[in-house]
Amino acid sequence: MNHLTRLDPFDDLFRGFFVRPVEMGNQPQAPSIKMDVKEEGDTYKVHAELPGVKKEDIHVTIDGGQVSITAEVKQEKEVKEGERVLRSERYFGKVARSFQLAQDIDDGRAVAKFSDGVLELTLPKRAATASKRLTID
Repeated sequence: MNHLTRLDPFDDLFRGFFVRPVEMGNQPQAPSIKMDVKEEGDTYKVHAELPGVKKEDIHVTIDGGQVSITAEVKQEKEVKEGERVLRSERYFGKVARSFQLAQDIDDGRAVAKFSDGVLELTLPKRAATASKRLTID
């Protein structure tokens, strides 16, 4: 007796494809700020991706060698009348990223630019101050 059955892998894939709602796994993750940090002589250069964020919603804080970037993500969606949304992976809220640099930053000369969804920071290093030895009277 021969009990071989021929299986068609595409049959299961496409069976009911247009009848069932699309299932894509877990809930979407909150977006993260992806960035590059480079050291160029006496400055640090930071490029951070913030797609879909407005310039007014980005805040950069410098405290010594600690740099913090926060942004408020507001992605509006438009639902047309009669349209049924099967899945939405949009995020509303705040994203933040902090990192520590090896040297303190001269925050008075630091520059931030935002263009095409990329935040560019030019962070000059603070001139190292020589330690001073105190004489005791």
